[in-house]
Amino acid sequence: MASDNNMDSAKETYGGFTSLVKWGTIISFVVAAVVVVLIST
Repeated sequence: MASDNNMDSAKETYGGFTSLVKWGTIISFVVAAVVVVLIST
């Protein structure tokens, strides 16, 4: 089983990954909305 030090590192890495995915998704939706508005005008 992983040591406590490795688990802390893994949790930090996972937290960074989930934050990156969250912001990436939000930015993608914003860019898609801008493109749709530009195309519809």
